[in-house]
Amino acid sequence: MNFNLTEEQQLLDDTVRRFVAREYGFEQRRAVLHSESGWSRTVWQGLADLGLLALHVPERHGGLDGGPVETMIVMQALGAGLLLEPYLASAVVATQLLAHAGSAPQQAEWLPRLAGGETVAVLAHEETSARGFELHLQTRAVATGDGYVLSGHKSVVMHAPAADVLLVTARTSGAARDEHGVSLFLLPRDTPGLRLLPYRSVDGLPAADVHLKDCHVAGSARVGLEGAAWPSLSRALDAGLAALCAEASGVIKAALDATLEYLRTRQQFGQPIGRFQVLQHRAAEMLMHHEQARSMSVLAAMRCRHADAAERARALSAAKVIIGRACRYVGQQAVQLHGGMGVTDELHVSHLFKRLMAIELSGGDTDTHLARFAECRDAA
Repeated sequence: MNFNLTEEQQLLDDTVRRFVAREYGFEQRRAVLHSESGWSRTVWQGLADLGLLALHVPERHGGLDGGPVETMIVMQALGAGLLLEPYLASAVVATQLLAHAGSAPQQAEWLPRLAGGETVAVLAHEETSARGFELHLQTRAVATGDGYVLSGHKSVVMHAPAADVLLVTARTSGAARDEHGVSLFLLPRDTPGLRLLPYRSVDGLPAADVHLKDCHVAGSARVGLEGAAWPSLSRALDAGLAALCAEASGVIKAALDATLEYLRTRQQFGQPIGRFQVLQHRAAEMLMHHEQARSMSVLAAMRCRHADAAERARALSAAKVIIGRACRYVGQQAVQLHGGMGVTDELHVSHLFKRLMAIELSGGDTDTHLARFAECRDAA
């Protein structure tokens, strides 16, 4: 298999990396991180101007209709820059979900706005009781004469404070883990009964718990057929997981590069500490983990659109396990090889470490995906 990028893909990679280098230096990022919102509308518009927010928008709505390889390229570059903006949540997951499940009027209304950076959309799906099981859903939507009434609670919804509109999953029928009965609804941020409790995650990204108390929405707010949202939702979640794996690969590479540079420049006993054999061995192990993670991010990108849901789950879980272990190992080694200063806010590697720790726990942690992979293997 040829893993080399095409000329167009290489141009995309170069363009995103130049943008990150220009707009997302360490001090620039720290200023955004410590701002009230925790992300930058200016940077977001810059991503829109480059066409990156239109990557998953169909051409008929003014988008680029890109694929998973293009997503992987963008996410690796953004991961290396530790982007704080809701690219994964809005431009990858929510945009693909609307593109696949939305009605023609909904797509015509929302997709151009998402592509142009005017609107941020975020999927609110995970619940505390799910315990890593994606299908577990207890939020309810009860049909009324002119729409639905939603009640429930969504936990740790990343970038929810930045969202103009939430894509909320709710069960219109069936038990908590039934595939049938899952529905999807568009809720503007100011919907009566919708309340957000915002906070920052361990890596500084904005998140929120979403509380729904008797939220009345019109029938037109439903995305797709009633009770039939799971196939589209599953594909969007898998696309998001593949993108997260690609981001991890970019962060791991940045942590490796920062550590190697430190080993080359830090002097002890009159020589760079990188000459000490024991540290060379640890750096070599970090490199091996990076290469494995990069390879598995390619696998995730190649399989995230597979027609067979079980095959998608198997490949993505395998990728997340290998990448999760790489996140943990490389992050820990990067901090340890930098010494005590490796955990200080003033050093870039500490921010890389926090993001790697958050990625390992996101989208299902390593243990969760190891169990899911075993289930898929036994079922095959």
